[in-house]
Amino acid sequence: MANSSEKVFHNNLPACLQEGWKVNATLVGLIRKDILRFLDAERDVSVIKSNFKPGDTIHYVLDRRRTLNVSHTLHSLLPEVSPLKNKRFKTCAVVGNSGVLLKSGCGKEIDVHDFVIRCNLAPLAEFAEDVGLRSDFTTMNPSVIQRVYGGLLNETTRERFVQRLRLLNDSVLWIPAFMVKGGEKHVEGVNELILKKKLPVRMAYPSLRLVHAVRGYWLTNKVNIKRPSTGLLMYTMATRFCDEIHLYGFWPFPKDNSGNPVKYHYYDMLKYRYFSNAGPHRMPLEFKTLKMLHSKGALKLTTTKCRPD
Repeated sequence: MANSSEKVFHNNLPACLQEGWKVNATLVGLIRKDILRFLDAERDVSVIKSNFKPGDTIHYVLDRRRTLNVSHTLHSLLPEVSPLKNKRFKTCAVVGNSGVLLKSGCGKEIDVHDFVIRCNLAPLAEFAEDVGLRSDFTTMNPSVIQRVYGGLLNETTRERFVQRLRLLNDSVLWIPAFMVKGGEKHVEGVNELILKKKLPVRMAYPSLRLVHAVRGYWLTNKVNIKRPSTGLLMYTMATRFCDEIHLYGFWPFPKDNSGNPVKYHYYDMLKYRYFSNAGPHRMPLEFKTLKMLHSKGALKLTTTKCRPD
């Protein structure tokens, strides 16, 4: 049986994204109810201590032939209860990392939300005017450790990483540790550093079912994605505990509406082939879906400059 919100996903898109947006609380509730049929973010946002014991063997979510043993270090950092247990917020910001944020002036607007979710430990301080500084929940793929912090192999990069984590100020750091083999040494290195330095951060590691459950929800609504991006994962989970969800930094195209170049990330020079079938994500398809949900009042998608107060 199709979801009761399925008809939401198949109407024409409006030409204008920003004007006259108003939250549709009825639709937000309907989507929350439908997503709960597939996953419960309060539970699936992280495994907890009672799920495992040191030495347990886990099959990787996206590579079932490979396994990981739960270390004492990892187990010691597992939360006792879900970091989202009994949480509810009026407004949430999910902040992607597109270069469309540059010169947006959205920093203050982002920071006034009740709960701010950020992706992949993106730098904030030097871009604060456009992206803000507040972080309540920050994701970090293990690949970031190699790509940005040189595998934490020398004291300089370790210290730079430690200083970045200190800025989290006891908020949640969410690491997808059980997805694919290859990142386990980075996860272990991060965990050891957090314990050694007594860093003010609360750890979370997504459940083994989260990605498949989220993909199942979107496939049921005929959004044919191979694997949800981190941004789509965060939006899907946020429906559980946010009454209003505002998205920033979501723009999967090399140029803006005026034809100006847009960096893939606001903070580096990484290139991305948005329309390639080689990667795991379907960014333009995801964006089209989010744009449609914006038009219905299910979420607000900001892709232009923010209005000053």
